[in-house]
Amino acid sequence: MSTEAEDPVPLSALQHWAYCPRQCGLIHLEQAFDDNIHTLRGNAVHARTDQPGVETAKGVRVERALPLWHDALGLIGKSDVVEFLPDGTPYPVEYKHGSRHKAKNIAACDDLQLAAQAMCLEAMTGHTITEAALYYASSKRRRVVAIGAELRQAVEHTAQAVRHMLTSQTLPPPLAGEQAAQRCKGCSLKDRCMPETDLPLSFIQLRAHLFDVED
Repeated sequence: MSTEAEDPVPLSALQHWAYCPRQCGLIHLEQAFDDNIHTLRGNAVHARTDQPGVETAKGVRVERALPLWHDALGLIGKSDVVEFLPDGTPYPVEYKHGSRHKAKNIAACDDLQLAAQAMCLEAMTGHTITEAALYYASSKRRRVVAIGAELRQAVEHTAQAVRHMLTSQTLPPPLAGEQAAQRCKGCSLKDRCMPETDLPLSFIQLRAHLFDVED
């Protein structure tokens, strides 16, 4: 299905959705964002990679903050670092704060964002990308991620889910149970989200009816 007439989905929204759909809605629907120690550490890690630039290291061309897009999937964003192998194949490297020994379900959110970058680069360059890497600042180590069929399918499904949320202007419900226990504690938007209240309407929906007059 063509998405050319629709606004593109930011690559960052895929990671936000995978972590928590409600967090994604607060950021990309309601334009809400607050910092905490985790987001500030992430900003510090990206201080250099957010500056566009090209350099050569050990014979490999390295580009920072390279704009990315995928017209067919309706995605847009930028990479942290892309290393171009001798044959021209791009190798995306996403920088994250913390250690590479993250909980598996949290690490999967990073994998999804990285796979989306790889798919954008494939569409842009015509090269097939079979792997990419996440660099974790605390451990100063990379974790290689295979860009396989299952991960590619997850990117497509997540992009569709985010686009549906943006089109419907509906804020997803908060997480519950074990997921909430794992993810809400470290989320900078917990106070805005109010997961304990489970409000049925988003701010956007309430604002749309602010001046309705009852008959």
